[in-house]
Amino acid sequence: MGMPMAGRQRSKRDLRRERTPPLFPTVLGPFEIVHADAFDWLAQAQPCSIHAVVTDPPYGLIEFSPRELQKMRNGHGGVWRIPPSFDGCQRSPLPRFTVLTEKHRLELRAFFKLLAERLLPILVPGAHVFIATNPLVSHYVYDPFLEAGFEKRGEIIRLVYTLRGGDRPKNAHEEFPEVSVMPKSCWEPWGLFRKPCEGRVQDNLRKWKTGGLRRISATEPFKDLIASAPARGFERVAAPHPSLKPQHFLRQLVRASLPLQEGIILDPFMGSGSTIAAAAASGLQSVGIELNDDYFHLATKAIPILAECEPEELARLGAKK
Repeated sequence: MGMPMAGRQRSKRDLRRERTPPLFPTVLGPFEIVHADAFDWLAQAQPCSIHAVVTDPPYGLIEFSPRELQKMRNGHGGVWRIPPSFDGCQRSPLPRFTVLTEKHRLELRAFFKLLAERLLPILVPGAHVFIATNPLVSHYVYDPFLEAGFEKRGEIIRLVYTLRGGDRPKNAHEEFPEVSVMPKSCWEPWGLFRKPCEGRVQDNLRKWKTGGLRRISATEPFKDLIASAPARGFERVAAPHPSLKPQHFLRQLVRASLPLQEGIILDPFMGSGSTIAAAAASGLQSVGIELNDDYFHLATKAIPILAECEPEELARLGAKK
């Protein structure tokens, strides 16, 4: 795979064809977005061509199937729990991982086994993988990555407090008013893995430009605890994806993922393009892959909008909506 060009997109049929002219002006970090199945793309990518991965995958489950997405859009729920509005604000849907069957759990593990096996050869030695997960299913993500040969380098804890409920016995909350069925989640884990380095970290940094994480400054290291409110307001208007992550959070991850700010960041499950926008805003090269037609076309519009706004400006504009 060659170096990504700013804002280029290819259809599934054009993966091997001549590249098209840039979709957006080259004013931010160069990026390429591809309309394709992530696993097919990974199978064709060149070995040692990607320097970092930052992604929020769909978990290979039923929640992003056409049937369940249509239920969500119609407000019927299905695997998506549609929470009621609160103080006039309509809250975002949330996948109900507690309804997974044993078949779904096996599919989930198989999904991440295949992902880990296809990522490993295309990553350079020392490349890091930041992968979003959920406290209920994180073990289905982590074990396959370890079995494939990745090193676990910890977790990034995203402190995020939402207004979602679901913590009382269903249809019996009045009978048991002081009972919670499980702790209310106030955090989101992002697994952090690394492809083994060639020799010492310093040797790997010199050769591959990877192996470590970029510090916040010379005196302050990158930390594994990041406070992050849900994406709201202007960001959600620009990129209405059910699993949208805020620019304030994603820009910290993409910056840390390239210790010398050199190389290519991959998001194989791009969604509305928020990770690609964060990389572009940070002046970093990136490639995004998305299979869903609606989300791919959304990303073509949302990426330049999100990338050109500062997180503080996004919050200010969102407050006016």
